[in-house]
Amino acid sequence: MIKIALSLFAVVSLTVPLIASSTTQSKPATSFTKQRNADVLQALPFNNKQDFDDAKRGFIAKPDTVTIKDANGNVVWDLEQYKTYISLDNPAPDTVNPSLWRNAQLGMQNGLFKVTDNIYQIRGFDLTNITFIEGKTGWIVFDPLISPETAKTALDFINAQLGERPVVAIVYSHSHIDHYGGATGITSAKAVAEGKVQVIAPEHFTEHAVSENVIAGNAMGRRAVYMYGALLPRNAKGGVNGGLGMTVSTGLAGLIVPNHEITKTGETLSIDGVNMQFQLTPGSEAPAEMNTWFPDFNALWMAENSTNTMHNILTLRGAQVRDALIWASFLDETIDTWGDKAEVKFQSHHWPLWGKENIVPYFKKQRDIYKFTHDQSVRLMNQGYTGEEISEMLSLPPELEQNWATRGYYGTLRHNSRAVYQRYMGWYNGNPANLNNLPPEQVAKKYMQFMGGEKQVLKKAQDSFDKGEYRWVAEVMKHAVFANPNSHAAKELLADAFEQLGYQAESGPWRSVYLQGAYELRNGVPSAGGTQTATPDTIRAMTPDMLFDYLAVRLDATKAAGQQIDINIDFTDLNSQYTLTLENAVLHHSQHQVKDADASLVMTMETMNKIQLKELTFDEAFKSGEIKISGDKSKFTQLMSMLDEFNFWFNVVTP
Repeated sequence: MIKIALSLFAVVSLTVPLIASSTTQSKPATSFTKQRNADVLQALPFNNKQDFDDAKRGFIAKPDTVTIKDANGNVVWDLEQYKTYISLDNPAPDTVNPSLWRNAQLGMQNGLFKVTDNIYQIRGFDLTNITFIEGKTGWIVFDPLISPETAKTALDFINAQLGERPVVAIVYSHSHIDHYGGATGITSAKAVAEGKVQVIAPEHFTEHAVSENVIAGNAMGRRAVYMYGALLPRNAKGGVNGGLGMTVSTGLAGLIVPNHEITKTGETLSIDGVNMQFQLTPGSEAPAEMNTWFPDFNALWMAENSTNTMHNILTLRGAQVRDALIWASFLDETIDTWGDKAEVKFQSHHWPLWGKENIVPYFKKQRDIYKFTHDQSVRLMNQGYTGEEISEMLSLPPELEQNWATRGYYGTLRHNSRAVYQRYMGWYNGNPANLNNLPPEQVAKKYMQFMGGEKQVLKKAQDSFDKGEYRWVAEVMKHAVFANPNSHAAKELLADAFEQLGYQAESGPWRSVYLQGAYELRNGVPSAGGTQTATPDTIRAMTPDMLFDYLAVRLDATKAAGQQIDINIDFTDLNSQYTLTLENAVLHHSQHQVKDADASLVMTMETMNKIQLKELTFDEAFKSGEIKISGDKSKFTQLMSMLDEFNFWFNVVTP
């Protein structure tokens, strides 16, 4: 008998290891990079210090150190590592874009802050802010960070400063993990089930929170290592800022399923004496998202729909392309609904803004950064330009270019314009040469042959590097590396080009992507340091349909070809029955069971979850009677043997 896989999910390491001293050292900024960064200082209004005043406003207290550990003593969040080189007194080093440095200086303003009456935020304890609304008896918590450890530390800190209060409600603004993962650190699923704590979220929250972190979670998680520079050293040549915050925490994110979903704009709730009105914004920054108005405080919570940066239309870790046009329309709706009332707006990243005379112009520029990107990209698209061409052609008007809150610290005009093109036109740019083009390794070997061989290409590429043509060097040398991944010289020159591009990047994720690429070219593909997406709470929140959809994408079609198998499954605790059908090398599921299945299984969903979490194997469950099976057991075993295991640490910058 073929051994059945221990788990239906791949589990990835959550630790962020220290950078080994034996790794190849980073190199200094070249004269071209120094000049490019110096030009930024002259181009932008660095004399405008209002953001620094706003980032400090309402400060109450902060811990002496912000180093947070899990129960085993592993560090899951460490702000201290940035303090050794980022401060308000230090100018931007040559290896950091001055605009990104400014954003990092603002991101280092951490601690407990009063936003307005009854509303407090703790910033700098994770990538996200955690917000506490003071009710009559307890706290209503908005967006409880990524990790339970960071959320608990924040709750303990505010209770120590302002007095002990229980958590009476949690509000998830949207379905990204940095806005719900820490919930288990401040309450429990048991307390929610018993009605002691309400958990509120926008409609379809759970579906999107689970599907995004499971279906494509392996690939997204690997690319997130690049986007957030997980393995970069914390110094002026490495990790500086993530654009939305410093970086991500690395605790084991939880998920407490909401017990109340907001289903329409205008819906109101009163919890513990706090009145709230909601605006649903699906398809904007997340597929399930909402803003919240506090009429008693004239305060407007903007979730992640307006942060102090241009956001992503398509995140570099990978996700579905967002709708820039509907995003702009929701911001217009916000202006129309509360623009003349809001005295303060605050959100899940960065610092608040006060005064309606400031808030409405801010919203209009936030709206217009997405509307501009959409409209101008589509205009050029309809003139026949491709995504790559459009990204080279577009530039912002001065009123958006000179506005700090629409600078590209997270998203960028270049990759957002390509995302708009992708949303409308897809991957194919219309040129027949690109309809069935060769894959990278085959292309690379042909290119190297046509360009005179590796030695000649390296010589020419070095000449281009010496002229500061780093984008071109990256374009050429990616072929050299894919043609000969054992070439140390090719990898080193490509790494050098990536490094200078990283030093020049204004976007935190762009810097991280380039420098992480350089790191892996010099040191090889790592084996630890990723963030687990299919966490235990996420797995437990999956419905059978979600589970079976995930199994279907793991099916190896070459093993399944020519096979036909029907497996009936009865989940007794859910009172639901399914059939898994394999035919045409495709795995289907249905709640209309077939009569003569090859095998039938009777179990609980709880047992299935134990198997997914590697607490139990199928063989052990059969022996213990936790799964009862009838029919041809070998057919079930055969089906399980057709499922792929995903390797998290797949190659990115090498073949």
